[in-house]
Amino acid sequence: MRGDLVRKLTVRCLSAGLAVLSFLLLALTSAELAGLALAGAGAVALWLERRVNPRAELVAEPVLLIAGVLVGYAHRLPGSGWNSVALALTGTGLLGLTLAERPLRDAAELEVRSANLGVRSSPLLVADRLGPAVLVLLVLLAGSAAFTLPVWPALVLTVLVGAAAAVGAVGPIALRRLRPSGGQSAVTQALRRHQPEFLLYFSAPPGSEYQVMMWLPYLERIGRPFMVLLREPNFLPAISAATRAPVVVCPTPRSIDEAIVPSLRVAFYVNHGAKNSHCIRFAHLTHIQLHHGDSDKAPSANPVSAIFDRIFVAGQAAIDRYARNGVTIPREKFAIVGRPQVESIAVRREPIRDRADKVVLYTPTWTGHNADVDHCSLPVGETLVRRLLDRGVTVILRAHPYTSQNPASARQLARIEQLLAEHRASTGRRHVFGADAAKKMSLVDCVNASDALVSDVSAVISDYLYSGKPYAVTDRVGEGERFVEGFPLAGSGYVLDSQMSNLDDVLDRLLETDPLAEVRWRTRTRYLGDFPEQRYADGFLDEARRQLDGAGAAQSVPSPRPAPVP
Repeated sequence: MRGDLVRKLTVRCLSAGLAVLSFLLLALTSAELAGLALAGAGAVALWLERRVNPRAELVAEPVLLIAGVLVGYAHRLPGSGWNSVALALTGTGLLGLTLAERPLRDAAELEVRSANLGVRSSPLLVADRLGPAVLVLLVLLAGSAAFTLPVWPALVLTVLVGAAAAVGAVGPIALRRLRPSGGQSAVTQALRRHQPEFLLYFSAPPGSEYQVMMWLPYLERIGRPFMVLLREPNFLPAISAATRAPVVVCPTPRSIDEAIVPSLRVAFYVNHGAKNSHCIRFAHLTHIQLHHGDSDKAPSANPVSAIFDRIFVAGQAAIDRYARNGVTIPREKFAIVGRPQVESIAVRREPIRDRADKVVLYTPTWTGHNADVDHCSLPVGETLVRRLLDRGVTVILRAHPYTSQNPASARQLARIEQLLAEHRASTGRRHVFGADAAKKMSLVDCVNASDALVSDVSAVISDYLYSGKPYAVTDRVGEGERFVEGFPLAGSGYVLDSQMSNLDDVLDRLLETDPLAEVRWRTRTRYLGDFPEQRYADGFLDEARRQLDGAGAAQSVPSPRPAPVP
């Protein structure tokens, strides 16, 4: 995070400094060649800044560079009336394109775009390339001024770029505003040809794409055509690369209307995002909440779940969790389907004491948005990891993807990773952490490579439960004996108190005696359902197909409820 900030500040200072310096040289001195050279360098710096920070507001710097180059060109231009007119027209065109870029981009980003569908959004494509095109024209203009070449080639190129922007972006955007497509847009027509039976709807903060990734393989295994509907465009590259299904970005509630084609019957959701209501308004669809994990955290018993037609849960424990938290939802809304993502987890029944070189997976969660869901153990994580190393344990450290959102957590994680790196270098023990644990290995890989788990209150525990291997849970809220009442899954594990005062005793039971082995097997059925290991994912696949068949094929799309204000 800090390195990214340093890069952004560096290119910001470089591009702004070169723009100001070149303008001052060209406007106030006779050093035109030096000023033009700096203007060319400033254009390169602006291009670099666009690469480092695509959302940067770059208007003042290009305007300064254009103004400076125009002044320098005027000083070096032979005194011809036609050349002066051409220079004025070129400068006007460049300034106009520069000022139009941001409004054009903002308008283009409200357009529907797609991947894996054979349809491209020309307004967004043009808007993305307009800024770099202006910088190229600026460099050509500076070069022409340096060599005192005629202005008219630069003028012709400027006119061509402006015409391309008008035809490829301004025209289509204006046409859609003045004459709505009425369901006949290119995206709508392509989706009608694809005839998806269900959609996966997704809206979340940056870094949340894992919530979709975990479900895509199982949605594909349903064996019916489907689509993914995103609300935020930043998820499009990663998610479209992970599936062959069409992926559509609908930035506004009105644009969702273009994607809801008559063949759709069911909409799946993986979180309780605020924008879910923009799709739930389509009453003819069956709306099903899948969740992106099953844990004893408060979000897993969110009252908002009641708005869905069906709620897929892993086991009876999830249904009981709602009732325990005072959330009343009719039993018929729930369907126990297991947690298909655990099907690849290897089940082990041999006692852990029989394992010679033990591997412990440590999965600290993040601090959450509110204090009441902060179960993060990173403040005491270094103490835990040091004690594991003292016992000759190999550690796999896999932190929550949101850890970097909290600077204190990021620093704590970095210290633990440094500790593991130093221990690996001095002993040769093959600890795994950082990108090796988070990107090169999946969570299932980490689970299968370990003999025991230490985790905070999170969905990782219920996934790990499937393996039958022992686990410990950190009590970061400091509730002592009442901790298991609020977080029942901890009752089948070994609870570490908030100050780690019982750490040695917990590690003895976790890594040696394991007295709760039989309790875990009973808890496993309650939390993860009673499905045969060889066909575990069929619980989800069969229920999903039943919902699709029960929803029936819609012949026409009823008018949705009024779109909420975005």
